[in-house]
Amino acid sequence: MGSLKLEPAIARLDLLAGPVAAALEVWPPDAPIDGDQVLVAPIDADLADTAAFCEAYGVGLEQSANCVIVAGRRGEVTRYAACVVLATTRADVNGVVRRHLEVRKASFAPMDDAVRLTGMEYGGITPIGLPASWPVLVDARVVAMPHVIIGSGVRHSKIAIAGPALGALPGAEVIEGLAREV
Repeated sequence: MGSLKLEPAIARLDLLAGPVAAALEVWPPDAPIDGDQVLVAPIDADLADTAAFCEAYGVGLEQSANCVIVAGRRGEVTRYAACVVLATTRADVNGVVRRHLEVRKASFAPMDDAVRLTGMEYGGITPIGLPASWPVLVDARVVAMPHVIIGSGVRHSKIAIAGPALGALPGAEVIEGLAREV
């Protein structure tokens, strides 16, 4: 995982957003990995954006996953979902995600809404610890990866986790073709 100094996240809750730390403390016993196998590493917060992070820490884009929050509307109802895709791909928000949420219109959630609703920092949002009512849509390519780097809920650290574990998070649904190559 490049030059990251990884250690068990459960031992470094100070490197995680509150909702992420809370989720790790109640890690599902039937998950494909134990909670102590979720690793975290401190990083420079100014390098949290994927391209800058990968270059600075020697992590390949294909080893990095992004979590984006999508808002879909149907009438007066707004539905939220998280999409987890490899950094070499882009979520098909207007196709696959829109249909999955059964909404007329879907787009990336406004930054202020995403931050307020998740309790996480923009640029660090992760699928671990999201609101329980939200679906977590995970591209099948992410689950196929032995390990990926994702956000930690804050900009000053990153999580390393087995790809299959992301597909087993509460509310997760693995979707073939959720993302397209960029």
